Amino acid sequence: MSRRRLRAIFVKELHHITRDARSLTMALAVPVLLLLLFGFALSLDVDRIPTLVYDQDGTEASRDLIREFQGSRFFDIRGLAAGYGDIERGIDRNRILMGVVIPRDYSKNVGAGREAPVQILLDGSDSNTASIALGYAETLVRNYALELRTGAMNQRGGEHLPPPVDARLRVWYNSSLESKNYVVPGLIAVILQIIAALLTSLTIAREWELGTMEQILSTPLRPAEMVLGKMLAYFVVGLADAAIGVVVGVFVFRVPFRGSILLMVVSICVFLFGALFWGIFISASARTQQQAYQMGILSSFLPAFLLSGFVYSIETMPTVIQVITHIIPARYIVTIMKGLFLKGVGIGVLWGELGFLTLYAVIVFLLATRKLSRKMA
Repeated sequence: MSRRRLRAIFVKELHHITRDARSLTMALAVPVLLLLLFGFALSLDVDRIPTLVYDQDGTEASRDLIREFQGSRFFDIRGLAAGYGDIERGIDRNRILMGVVIPRDYSKNVGAGREAPVQILLDGSDSNTASIALGYAETLVRNYALELRTGAMNQRGGEHLPPPVDARLRVWYNSSLESKNYVVPGLIAVILQIIAALLTSLTIAREWELGTMEQILSTPLRPAEMVLGKMLAYFVVGLADAAIGVVVGVFVFRVPFRGSILLMVVSICVFLFGALFWGIFISASARTQQQAYQMGILSSFLPAFLLSGFVYSIETMPTVIQVITHIIPARYIVTIMKGLFLKGVGIGVLWGELGFLTLYAVIVFLLATRKLSRKMA
């Protein structure tokens, strides 16, 4: 392999990138736009749930329960209902997500130490949000009923009885439970996958369509040198995108970074090698730029968003899909980025993911070189 020829193809491709101002601007601006859009818009936090309360009891105890809902950040009490019809209409018109019905004998049952049920009506159109809202409501009602029951027992017994269980919750790694801290690191990895594959998926197909490939074939350039030279030019752009993504994540979204910067740089570089080589392989396999673009979208965008664990938990997927996710490189870089940002883990934990990305980069490089050799033969 000639360093001179490698440098020549690298400089040629770099000039092509810098002269196409619109494509370069898109390559650098799209990651920022996607980060801002998804970082602000894609929120997994379930709070301020619009709620309507139907108080059939009308006692001080029921009003205290309503105040408990009003004081919680998870619920937004929109008013009091006059009957079940108000709750039904509110759910049908998407004005509320949940209705709370306090029965007539609520305060009497609580005072007597008996079970005091409260009815929760939910819009199950979004099953995930509805189940989370139900959990919040059940916890609030259960804790408040326990407080009332303990107070009544204390009054009758004349002494203070502590609750039977003193549960103290401690959340590791994302103590504020903000979804942006979970979404943004994975989003950086997914954006790199998409941008890297799309940047290089058109490069060789474009050479064939423009007729410049014939000129390249007349030179002593080898397939491996062409693959590496083109990859290195787009690798510079990929590193710039990665730097922009990390800066936006840390300084705009305030996502904590607890890991090793060196390990993050090495992981991103290895991942970019594989993603860029895959784009070149697609470009060498396709006949036209349109076909290459479609193949790039299909092989990078969909797997990165759906099968990487970026948003949807892999553990909850069917077993067959879980097996398929093991060949998706975005899964491993998402795990690495989340581990570095949130957990601060090191190579002792992430060596398996980094090893897979290294193996993937080598295999895809060999495939791209072989495919290009056949095209140039």
